[in-house]
Amino acid sequence: MTIRVLLADDQAMVRSGFRLILDSQADITVVAEAGDGPQALALAREHRPDVALVDIRMPGLDGIDVTRALAAPAVPDPPRIVIVTTFDTDEYVYGALRAGAAGFLLKDAGPALLIEAVRAAHSGETLISPSVTVRLLQQLMPARTPPMGDPGTPLSERELQIARSIAKGRTNQEIAAEWFISLSTVKTHIARIQDKLGVRNRVEIAAWAWANRLVETA
Repeated sequence: MTIRVLLADDQAMVRSGFRLILDSQADITVVAEAGDGPQALALAREHRPDVALVDIRMPGLDGIDVTRALAAPAVPDPPRIVIVTTFDTDEYVYGALRAGAAGFLLKDAGPALLIEAVRAAHSGETLISPSVTVRLLQQLMPARTPPMGDPGTPLSERELQIARSIAKGRTNQEIAAEWFISLSTVKTHIARIQDKLGVRNRVEIAAWAWANRLVETA
């Protein structure tokens, strides 16, 4: 099944860049582009995309208002909204998630994470930029939080290293450079970690690492 995507950003160059990245994937197609909030609402209602990538700051209506309108509980079959922005303040993060966003991604996260966010949203999961995840987990994981369960199959030393790196907000490319391994090897390790922990994505790996005190707080 092809994932149908709406792009909403007031910068044409950003939309063009995202379109090139997403349209290069066999399972993703961009069906419409909006340059402001009201146009995003109109095009979403016309094209019924599966996923909408929405900027925070747009003319007319901002990204949180667009998210609230498109993802409200009363809306039948709403698109999954991923906020994509250069601003990662707590106000925006919490506002977007409370409004119903299925993800929060920084524009400098890179093509791989952009594609991953679209696929995660479409499958009903939530993906948040690694750097934002770290800050949220530091705030939401107080010292008294009890450890999460041990995996059925223990993680190898390399898998523990990679889990710690994910919890510190490292991207796959940064993990590969940090541990002198290939990008494909990083992806293989992450898949094995997810399988052993019984989690769905890197955000949940990070949560497991933080809850089990594998990462020192700053």
